[in-house]
Amino acid sequence: MSEILSPSRRGFMIGVAGAGMTITFFTACATNEETPEVNAWVQIGRDDTVTIRIARSEMGQGTLTGLAQLVAEELECDWERVVTEFATPGRNLARNKVWRDFSTTGSRGIRNSHDYMREGGAAARMMLVSAAAARWKVPAEECAARASVVTHAPTGRTLRYGQIAAEAAALTPPTEVALKPASEWTIAGQPKRRLDTADKLTGKHLYGADLRLPGMLNASIRQAPKRGAVLKSFDASAVASMPGVRKVVPVGDAAVAVIADTWWRAKSALDALPVEWTPGEGSDFSSAAFEAVLDEGLTAHQAFVGNSAGDARGAIRRAARVVTATYSVPHQAHAPMEPMNATARWTAERCDVWAPTQDAEHALEVAAEAAGLPVEKCEVYPLICGGGFGRRGFADFVEFAVAIAREMPGVHVKALWTREECMQHDFYHPTTKARMTGGLDAQGRLTGLHIRISGQSISAGVAPERLVNGGDPGVFQGLMPPEAPRQDHVLKYSFPNLLIDHAMRNPQVRPGYWRGVNSNQNAIYLECFMDELAHAAGRDPLEFRLAHLGASPKAAAVLRAVAERGDWGKADGKFRGLSSFHTYGGYVAACAEVTVDEHGVLKINRIVAATDPGHVVNPQQVEAQVEGSFVYGLSAMLYGEITVENGEVQQRNFDTYESLRIAEMPKVETIVMPSGGFWGGVGEPTITVAAPAVLNAVFAATGKRVRNLPIKDQNLRTA
Repeated sequence: MSEILSPSRRGFMIGVAGAGMTITFFTACATNEETPEVNAWVQIGRDDTVTIRIARSEMGQGTLTGLAQLVAEELECDWERVVTEFATPGRNLARNKVWRDFSTTGSRGIRNSHDYMREGGAAARMMLVSAAAARWKVPAEECAARASVVTHAPTGRTLRYGQIAAEAAALTPPTEVALKPASEWTIAGQPKRRLDTADKLTGKHLYGADLRLPGMLNASIRQAPKRGAVLKSFDASAVASMPGVRKVVPVGDAAVAVIADTWWRAKSALDALPVEWTPGEGSDFSSAAFEAVLDEGLTAHQAFVGNSAGDARGAIRRAARVVTATYSVPHQAHAPMEPMNATARWTAERCDVWAPTQDAEHALEVAAEAAGLPVEKCEVYPLICGGGFGRRGFADFVEFAVAIAREMPGVHVKALWTREECMQHDFYHPTTKARMTGGLDAQGRLTGLHIRISGQSISAGVAPERLVNGGDPGVFQGLMPPEAPRQDHVLKYSFPNLLIDHAMRNPQVRPGYWRGVNSNQNAIYLECFMDELAHAAGRDPLEFRLAHLGASPKAAAVLRAVAERGDWGKADGKFRGLSSFHTYGGYVAACAEVTVDEHGVLKINRIVAATDPGHVVNPQQVEAQVEGSFVYGLSAMLYGEITVENGEVQQRNFDTYESLRIAEMPKVETIVMPSGGFWGGVGEPTITVAAPAVLNAVFAATGKRVRNLPIKDQNLRTA
């Protein structure tokens, strides 16, 4: 059975314990006679099955299907014959990075790979046409491809793709290809069925947590409960005789694991294991005490400037009226439904890992380092993720799995975290506060705006090489100036005098990229304060926003669309709030409709959302992304809060870190309005507008501002 791990094999078979079935995974990405590889992206079987290779991760967002649509569009194949498989990072290195980038974060799955994947499909089509023409001994210009069939126009002769794939594979790929304009798309741009839904519904699909491999053992892991603590000692003899226990091992300097024949036995033994920890830096950290540090940053003299125009401070000093407000957001956990896990097999010569990861390349680097082997001797086999939201862009769970597997050479070991471990050892959404100050003239026009952000930098915690002169430009996502290198996060409002700066204050809680990243809190700060300014000026919040969007017709268009569909200004006893934002290259807006009764019970009735990502590959998936991002964003607004006391995270499971219930979910109406000419994100831009729209609607209903999240702490509750 050791042969199944050879990277030269086209596929490997795994038995599913207790299920009585066998699943085939194609991971080595090599070609054979039955399914010739036309190029790195396209493999075609004799039965005309088209296998499209995907390097990006799939975690429910639909990237797998969307990318397959783009390739199939240019390939001119029969969509009903399309299947997909994941490329692997090891093979990518061996083939000179033919599949490019594997990272699936920052709404990049489609927008950063659409061009070369479409080119891959177009090149394969041209090779198939050339192969058919060569067989017929006619000019390729007389042949055309459609629905996996090449037709010779003058004679009507046809050849199926499966009949000529091997001949096409032997040809030299074209160096120049022309791509279709979106106006001619017939597969892309259409609400095609998702390619992974059927297997999920039938249970055929396996997540990493379900994976079974021959002779596999299981590991449960416990990390130091307090920030900065390290492992002092443990008594393995206390659990050595428990059923199924094979070994108790330290993992690095701050964790311990039990390896057993089943995961439950491993966890039960770990629960019974006597462990002592040595406190370290951060072991006395408290979220409540850190509030004073955040408050100090709001008025600190030193701050890193992210966006500046004119003289904001001077304009505010001269203003007829000054409006100020302070907003805050707490730490939040990613909480994907599938806990962290990875399966590894290590020998002195090779290491293989199976992992639900958002970045298989990074996972490979981490696996190789943990294995103590050259990267060429390692491989990571990507699995579909049971949720990611940025958490699986890190690879600590891969590092742990490999470290544990090294204790059992030659044996597959699956390291599966508990929900409690996931909740208490996350890379948390950063905590920040913002002091908003705006100056209005006598006519109610905004003359100056200062946004001071105080709080955590993700880059300082996990990627310090991204800091610039000690500051973090990433803090200003969605608030960046027009000349910013990252045009996908440029502020689309125009203000005569503007200052946006950041006083970095980093707690001893590791930060991470959480869906929407810094755009989440920035949208809340900006859009809620724009609402405050409009009301202070006695102006309609829609008109007030549009007055500052004259230079951005795309941003104005999505805002007008939600206002119209959302019945903005309608007097019907319901209360509405607006929000608009531009981030990750996408233009988004929302109009929320709420009611709040005399007992303080909040009911979010519906949210109308509009999104312009430039191009839309699958409209149905865009709608699903909007709806899913609203579940995530509203959960954070209503309930999401991670607190630390004496260095220990207080939330352990979904009983203390709640999520939106089905009965609380509002009706979501999505307006998909691609304007063309650019490729923007979908899943991360749309999450930013739900919370501020609802918060503004709550003010309309109650006359009170909610400036500190989550809402559960603000004398409001949901129906």
